[in-house]
Amino acid sequence: MCMNRLKELRENSDLLQREIAKYLGITQRNYSYFETSQTMLTADILIKLADFYNTNIDYLLYRTDVKQAYPKSVVDKEYIEV
Repeated sequence: MCMNRLKELRENSDLLQREIAKYLGITQRNYSYFETSQTMLTADILIKLADFYNTNIDYLLYRTDVKQAYPKSVVDKEYIEV
C-alpha cells in the first residue's frame, strides 16, 4: 500500500525513479519494485525515504495522513528513554 504513496511523493517532487534510486544506493529496477509492491521496504530504506521527503515512516506506511516529519528532539528522547 505504501508503494502508491512513494510514487505520489516522487512525482510531486518531479523526480525520476533513477534519481531516488541513486540517493538510496540501489538500482532503478529495485526502486521500481518498491513502488509496485513487488519488494518489501526495509527499515533502512524507509528511514532514508522519510528523511528525503521530510515526512515520517507512518505516513509512508499509511498509518497516518499527517505528512509532517516528527521533530528530531522527540525521536532522540524516545531512543534515550528505551
